[in-house]
Amino acid sequence: MRHLLSLRELSAEEIETLLDAANAYAEHSGLAAPALRGRTVATLFYEPSTRTEISFELAAKRLSADVVRCDVDRSSVCKGESLLDTVRTLEALGADAIIIRHSAAGAPHLASTVLQAAVVNAGDGMHEHPTQGLLDLLTVRQRLGRIAGLRIAIVGDIRHSRVARSAAWGFSRLGAKVTLVGPATLLPPDPEALPARCTTSVEDGLRGADVVMVLRMQLERQAGGDVPSVREYAAAYGLTEQLLAKSAPGAIVMHPGPVNPGIEVRDEVASGPRSVIAQQVTNGIFVRMAALVWALERELPFVDSRSSFVDTGTRPTTNGQFVRERSAVPASAADTE
Repeated sequence: MRHLLSLRELSAEEIETLLDAANAYAEHSGLAAPALRGRTVATLFYEPSTRTEISFELAAKRLSADVVRCDVDRSSVCKGESLLDTVRTLEALGADAIIIRHSAAGAPHLASTVLQAAVVNAGDGMHEHPTQGLLDLLTVRQRLGRIAGLRIAIVGDIRHSRVARSAAWGFSRLGAKVTLVGPATLLPPDPEALPARCTTSVEDGLRGADVVMVLRMQLERQAGGDVPSVREYAAAYGLTEQLLAKSAPGAIVMHPGPVNPGIEVRDEVASGPRSVIAQQVTNGIFVRMAALVWALERELPFVDSRSSFVDTGTRPTTNGQFVRERSAVPASAADTE
């Protein structure tokens, strides 16, 4: 078993391996991939989630795993059960992997120290959100064809954002240049700890950017007073068409969701032709499929684009590879029918 706790802990090669596998799942989403048949995946979310929790469940089910959702509000957590006792219980019940989201930074790491089961971090406080970082990387690679050499602008509430931290580590590790943009009160207190440049000027930060990632205001994590008002923040840092025009031609717009309408990004930008927000959500399933297979040390799938055979159906297998029944008809002949 392996734990996926942070992109900072992964090498460029490990990140690329996960992206290649996720892309294979995306390109072959209609094929059977029963890599986790007979395995049990438990989700344990101490904070609300729509995209992350559902996509982890869908990912596990597409891999033929049994999925158990631990409803914290109806579990023994309400009786004071600790995180460590809860994860030990899930493991004793047969969980092979436990997906954890928690408001405390380091909670998944703490759980990993007492378990044989694999732990996947689904977001821990203001620390990291590694699978969000991976799906952001995959989306950029799909849309722009590369990551190395790109200029990434991350705009908004950086201080409280685990998404920003995972993105900074992931993009920089693969050779992109990252700039963090926001008011001084929302930039990291220790900017040297992240592989990125910081600026309070939104125009400076967006100039020539290939990717503009806007972040949700983390109002639930703020003590208050970080910005004079949400309205003033939106006027100064909300992404408009005029600001987007300062980025590189063909730049794409990203957002981890959920979007606060009219605050961090205007509706016409979020739903415009440069937006890849919906693609990010879809890619969450494929990235989390790859993450689960990787964490459980199963064989990851890769695409052989040179295959001269066509698919006529699929059959189950015990490893992580897609299985295709091969036809004796060459692909070129099939294309003419």
